[in-house]
Amino acid sequence: MAEHAVEARDLARTFDDGTGIRGVDIWVAAGEVHALVGLNGAGKTTLMRLLLGMLKPATGTITIAGQNLDHTDWTAVGHLVDYPLAYRELTCKQNLALGARLRGVTPAAIMNMVEAAIAELHLTQYADRRAGKLSLGNRQRLGLASALQHDPRFIVLDEPTNSLDPSGVILLREALLRRVEAGAAVLVSSHHLDEVARIAGRISVLNAGRIIGTLDPHGVDIERAFFDLVHSDDVAA
Repeated sequence: MAEHAVEARDLARTFDDGTGIRGVDIWVAAGEVHALVGLNGAGKTTLMRLLLGMLKPATGTITIAGQNLDHTDWTAVGHLVDYPLAYRELTCKQNLALGARLRGVTPAAIMNMVEAAIAELHLTQYADRRAGKLSLGNRQRLGLASALQHDPRFIVLDEPTNSLDPSGVILLREALLRRVEAGAAVLVSSHHLDEVARIAGRISVLNAGRIIGTLDPHGVDIERAFFDLVHSDDVAA
């Protein structure tokens, strides 16, 4: 078994405007939540896209469950990056069933899986509503349900609490903790430091495309510690 569920070494990918990531080392262990925080433009989404094979790195290596991305079992991965992908003309149930099929779930298991996902994210009253008619918050819940319904072993969520109301945030927190307790590895980015501190075992700070340090999830004033770390890095640059 691989020591880390996910591991990246010396990862770099920059763009013409100078943004991107540079020399990033990061890993996520099975059974933990690793949070990634940073200001807008720090490179969080780029890093997540690289880990998911959506972008190719200029340098560096990535392994998931000990395998490089060419040999990764993508049915064991769940993700929501940027915004939830759903066919507007399909209902919640239909979108979830399609997502399950694309992840290799057997037809016999799809119905029970979809029903469980709808119940977990409290989408029951919207189950037969077309995705295009959902509010932003419920569309986000649908995207999260699709990412989590097959109980992936590696979960990547980029700003997952966007558009969620407080009850949705709590439902997501509980859903992630259940999967972590079952051994899943979770990488999550967020601007909400207080929320990630509730679930994260480790918090890495990304600034200008580099990981510049870590925060203590149990720290007294985590927000101040974050801004002090970013400010010190900016001054030293």
